[in-house]
Amino acid sequence: MANPIYARLQATAQRLIAKYGQSATVKRITPPDPVYGGDPVETSYTAQLVPMTYDQRYIDGTTITTADRQIYISSLGLAIVPTVGDVIAAGGVEFHVIAADPNNYDGVTNVVFIVQGRIAA
Repeated sequence: MANPIYARLQATAQRLIAKYGQSATVKRITPPDPVYGGDPVETSYTAQLVPMTYDQRYIDGTTITTADRQIYISSLGLAIVPTVGDVIAAGGVEFHVIAADPNNYDGVTNVVFIVQGRIAA
């Protein structure tokens, strides 16, 4: 059963991301069928997000680099859960998703998606 506090936290996160964030797209590439073959299918989903630089104390040069961004994505209205392998296009920059955290504390409500995005070279 959904806890009402998480729905309130989700609404607060959405409101803040809408106020301070930007529109972007999350692209997911589905590989071709292993039996029938074909071409990979790219599907784009519209999202509201805020990309932020990591605090210097978290940058170690291997797990988190200076090119990485911590991206807060509103879970409201997003049809997918961002995962490793997705590409986020925001502000003319593409980020590959390196790590993802759905912030789903009760198993029902995704409060906000926090992903580690690395600038695509």
